[in-house]
Amino acid sequence: MATRAIPSLAASSLATRFSDVRALTEALAAPLSDADATVQSMEDASPAKWHLAHTTWFFETFILRDHVPDYALFDDDWPFLFNSYYEAEGERQVRARRGMITRPALDAVLAYRRHVDDAVVAALPDLGDEPRALLELGLHHEQQHQELLLMDIQHLFAQNPLEPAMFKATPLGTRESPGELCWIRGHEGEAEIGCDEEGFTFDCEGPRHTVYLNPHAIADRLVTTGEWIAFIEDGGYGNHEHWLSEGWAWVRENRIAAPLYWRKRDDGQWYRFGLAGARPLDLAAPVCHVSYYEADAFARWTGYRLPTEAEWEVAAAGLDSGAGNQLDRPGDVRPRPVGPGEGLRQMFGDVWEWTGSAYMPHPGFRTAKGAVGEYNGKFMVGQYVLKGASCGTPRGHGRASYRNFFYPHMRWQFAGLRLARDL
Repeated sequence: MATRAIPSLAASSLATRFSDVRALTEALAAPLSDADATVQSMEDASPAKWHLAHTTWFFETFILRDHVPDYALFDDDWPFLFNSYYEAEGERQVRARRGMITRPALDAVLAYRRHVDDAVVAALPDLGDEPRALLELGLHHEQQHQELLLMDIQHLFAQNPLEPAMFKATPLGTRESPGELCWIRGHEGEAEIGCDEEGFTFDCEGPRHTVYLNPHAIADRLVTTGEWIAFIEDGGYGNHEHWLSEGWAWVRENRIAAPLYWRKRDDGQWYRFGLAGARPLDLAAPVCHVSYYEADAFARWTGYRLPTEAEWEVAAAGLDSGAGNQLDRPGDVRPRPVGPGEGLRQMFGDVWEWTGSAYMPHPGFRTAKGAVGEYNGKFMVGQYVLKGASCGTPRGHGRASYRNFFYPHMRWQFAGLRLARDL
């Protein structure tokens, strides 16, 4: 966990950032009813009400309780409800049963947020370097939950036969082809990856260290839905030769035949269910909601592979991580097509990109002491790294060293892929 002091953030600027981040979370949840915000659609997802409360619990616990004298908890029972996985913070509601928290109601959770927000802003001028660094950590934590909230609501609404829309649909925009896939030769030999000492980073992004890259090239753009349809029509989901053994077992057991949220209507046309409801597939848009198993199988079908984490990160170094299709405000959040261009495109935005690298500690990684040390390190087993950012990632949250991670079967996140090859 990165908790070093960030002297450049004065109390006034930190208060503004705090208010902006907190306001965006509530704006994203604003279209939801109490019922929408309470239901849990699967064990991996959480109710929107829980996201709203958990991010608030984080600030109340690690800032107000631990660093503001005489602060009294809003409700003594709520830490049990809204702790996530912090063993050091004691017992908590089982993750798979968060949807059973019908009380407190959504209005009560919003009142909880206002109470904690007021207390944090009032305390800011007197906070020292350590709690200010924890506050910055909490803001990045909340930005992660903003994307999770969108992912989880999309999954929830997809279970409803009425296919409800959370946001008003916007025009599909350009349907111009992104052009033929081109290859960009990557760096060869020694290179450095991992975070440097500038600005905020999560603990898992460091330490910075040296890697060695063999001759390789990376695709200039993401794989599109049109290209994925070609994979389907060629029997990609029915041919074991493309799949890892675990992936093939997953496909057969779950009868997987297309990316998550893809639906083929009676007219033979493919539709994708998104936060603006069901809409015809945009063939030029990046494919989204695919698992690592699917991404790897597609890459094998093409005769190529997924990039490694190091190849991707070295290629992205120096690019603008705040560019591209990322989350700025509530609305029709979805991957969007990009027209023809030169050089590496879509490295940040649209979809998180699967890599072929396991989520493991960088050399020299050490877990931070205390409860915040549970944030990343204890999850470094059985998961794969995704790089970049997605249409649901708050703009300004990502960077080249950022390490997203999911289990290989998961696909409700905004995940896609670009190809790589050996030279």
